[in-house]
Amino acid sequence: MSTELIKVADKAKTDSKLRFTSLAHLLTPEFLAETWKLMNRKGSYGVDRETTQEFESGLEIRLEQIQHKLKVGRYRAPAVRRVYIPKGKDKLRPLGIPTVEDRLVQAAVARILSVLFEPIFMESSYGYRPNRNAHDALRSIRSCLIGSKVMHVFEADIHSYFERVNHKWLIQMLSQRVADPVIMRLIGKWLRAGVMENGIKYRRDDGLPQGGPISPILANVYLHYALDLWFARKFKRNCQGQAHIVRFADDFLAMFQYGADAEKFGNELNERMNKFALQLSPEKTKRLVFGRFAQERLAPQGKRPETFEFLGFKHICGVDRKGKFALIRIPSQKSCRKFLDRTREWLMRHIHWKVRDQQRRLSQMLCGFYQYFALPHCGAKLCSIHLNVMRQWRRTLRRRSQRSKTHWSYLLRQSWFVLPTPVSLHQNV
Repeated sequence: MSTELIKVADKAKTDSKLRFTSLAHLLTPEFLAETWKLMNRKGSYGVDRETTQEFESGLEIRLEQIQHKLKVGRYRAPAVRRVYIPKGKDKLRPLGIPTVEDRLVQAAVARILSVLFEPIFMESSYGYRPNRNAHDALRSIRSCLIGSKVMHVFEADIHSYFERVNHKWLIQMLSQRVADPVIMRLIGKWLRAGVMENGIKYRRDDGLPQGGPISPILANVYLHYALDLWFARKFKRNCQGQAHIVRFADDFLAMFQYGADAEKFGNELNERMNKFALQLSPEKTKRLVFGRFAQERLAPQGKRPETFEFLGFKHICGVDRKGKFALIRIPSQKSCRKFLDRTREWLMRHIHWKVRDQQRRLSQMLCGFYQYFALPHCGAKLCSIHLNVMRQWRRTLRRRSQRSKTHWSYLLRQSWFVLPTPVSLHQNV
């Protein structure tokens, strides 16, 4: 981190209400070069079709040119290139890919915004933040469910969040910390840049393009003021019992001791979301009885506690060997199906690869799945995933080889027909 940025970060930590009037001077060629080294350079090209390799070939000159355009106010934010990636079954998620140059400038400004807002972000938010991840969010949920008296869970998801962010509200929120007109104009240009799809440019009046480096920090700023602060400083203070919230990006989970507080939260949350032009997804938003005392509460009615899914895990009320409450989390059916679809599609596209190369890639994919999902109680599900991938691989081999060489008895004797088995990696999550 540059010396000047460290000074800004120190001031931001010291005074949570300080508005910074001079930030654009941080965007020097040296700062941009440092950002270039830190950013992901594997992304695709933007509307100008320039690749990262082409941009890097004349890096020093380009950085000087960028700084000059920023200094004289002539920097223009180009439209983002619209592409679609799979999202679940039969759904597509739109991504907006900036040009390489614009991606660099966005990443540089995102670094500045991060040091300004990180000190004031709430402990309850985990997505898109440095040194925080989904496992931290899961650990917080487990702590609330096991260590507190909560018995009512409100699971919520904001429908098409990135497409609904209101620009006027976002600018007001940013101005709580940013008073530099150069930076604010630059952010305004990105918000109004528009989208290029099939050669046609579309204007964007609201929303954030998913895919740009600036989008995650802007998304967090918006929900910090629209949700996190409201819950901590207003709603929670009026609750009859304990109340907690855990947010990861636009997914969040609220936990309450009393049902009246949970019901009140659902009613007031809709009003709060509407105020900021947001809308909850009805099919992904629900309230249920869940926690240490849920089984005891529901037993007289002949019911069992419901389950909920959050961050790829299905959460279940269970008991340990001593008969005490235990929070059981296993990979959700959706997460497993998504992973197996990905491995099957990869095998179909690479059916003629050498078996050793197939083994290497499948091992990497499985290890990535284990790395995230290897929590206690997940062993059986992970073993099932391992077996399914082995079966997929065998079916692929049968399509290209002699049948006699694809019998299990033959394959299991081959040194290359081996994939890593799961182990429990995260005992404390």
